[in-house]
Amino acid sequence: MDIIKQAKANGKTTLSEFESKQVLAKYGIPVTNEVVVSELGELDNAVKTIGFPLVMKGSSSEIAHKTEKGLIAIDIRNQEEARTAFNDIQSKMDTAEKEVLVQEMVKGQRELVVGMNRDPQFGPCVMFGLGGIFTEILKDVAFRVAPLEEKDAREIMDEIKGKKILDAVRGLEPVDRDMLKQILIAVGNIGLENTEIQEIDINPLKIKNGKPIAVDALIVIK
Repeated sequence: MDIIKQAKANGKTTLSEFESKQVLAKYGIPVTNEVVVSELGELDNAVKTIGFPLVMKGSSSEIAHKTEKGLIAIDIRNQEEARTAFNDIQSKMDTAEKEVLVQEMVKGQRELVVGMNRDPQFGPCVMFGLGGIFTEILKDVAFRVAPLEEKDAREIMDEIKGKKILDAVRGLEPVDRDMLKQILIAVGNIGLENTEIQEIDINPLKIKNGKPIAVDALIVIK
């Protein structure tokens, strides 16, 4: 894949969030609508393309933990807020790349995590579980060795303790399990077909109107 080849040629060991989502999108995984800008003069067009409310993030392959570094601004609702956020984010970036990701704001009360890790013995292993801050706190995840069949994808969804999060709950519609199943299968296929990829982390995979969408993603390459 050209994105990965270019990253390796530039000596990168990770892809930026934007690059990572481009890889996911090629495999049919739903991702947020977003635009990368590097100069303030590009911001107005980006904002018009995405529309309010929006989220802005520091975008670089050298940044793994954007929240801890103050590189995320959410619920931006007008042009002035967007310009302020852009300048603030760029001022905090201590990287060679100082691009800012202008992204649609996805509202969803449920967050999942989907990932892939290349095990030395078993090869690509797909992970699924509760996402957001609960990934590290609860560690409620399940694994399957790729490739995943539809049966495997259904089973991994039912293995986590918090599986009821996928059902209709508190007025929320049930999660589209067919879409989620295809995402799990696709992540396994990415690992199988791209041996340079060591790790994939989609967190959170938010649920919007019952549909899963990758809001943040990171791909680690060898």
